[in-house]
Amino acid sequence: MIGGEVELSSPDLTTVLFVLAHDPDGEVSGGARKCLAELPEGVLREAVSAPALHPRILDGLARLYLRNREIASLIVSHPHCPEETRLFLAEQGIEVPHRTVSTSHSTAEEAAQEFPDNGEEEVDEESEAFRGKYQLAQVMGVSDKIKIAQTGDKEWRMILIRDSNKLVSGTVIKNPRITEQEVLTICKSSIQNDEILRVICANKEWIKNYQIRKALVENNKTSLPSALRFLATLNEKDLAHLAKSKGISSVLSTQARKLLLSKKKDK
Repeated sequence: MIGGEVELSSPDLTTVLFVLAHDPDGEVSGGARKCLAELPEGVLREAVSAPALHPRILDGLARLYLRNREIASLIVSHPHCPEETRLFLAEQGIEVPHRTVSTSHSTAEEAAQEFPDNGEEEVDEESEAFRGKYQLAQVMGVSDKIKIAQTGDKEWRMILIRDSNKLVSGTVIKNPRITEQEVLTICKSSIQNDEILRVICANKEWIKNYQIRKALVENNKTSLPSALRFLATLNEKDLAHLAKSKGISSVLSTQARKLLLSKKKDK
């Protein structure tokens, strides 16, 4: 399932499998969990020894490989091992070394301080899941992100479409699960990857959507030839607005005025 063009390191492979194991697609998550449970000993040992492995992954592996005392001992000694994981392993008879200074977010409450919930008293499951994925994205390598960008759910697409690496964000727009509403949101955003807008402009199904065409015209990152082509398909109300707009190219606003005059003459 994970095999492909990109060969992943042990920590990267473990991270990708962990992320896919939480995918809403049952077939994807089931296959990932099976692969995660059958990781070779050497791969697993190397993964849990990696300094950057995310605390949530360490916790998941601790519970999955509880009977493997060597792996459990490596996890509990990891500097990023969450406190609740250490307590859990201690209850299972694993020797837990003393740690005087915590070097990671050990609880969901501590993690939430880094990603505040806009004043809401409670954090719903979706918000919690989103923060978890956002945190994972911060420690994932480019190859990991590309893998997730290809098939990830809406939350992953929202996170990775803003990634600074254009290979990552450019892969998101090719995700077969992306919706027209998401495409419209992207068109209205200040996305910095020109390739994303080129892909949208070339998609015959997406540009059938009037709001997407309008948003592409209003986005200064859209190529001028494409923006002019879509401008000609807009109604009089939007042309009148664009003719006066200072937020678009003067070429487009001038053309909007010409199109508006032409439509009025034809009446």
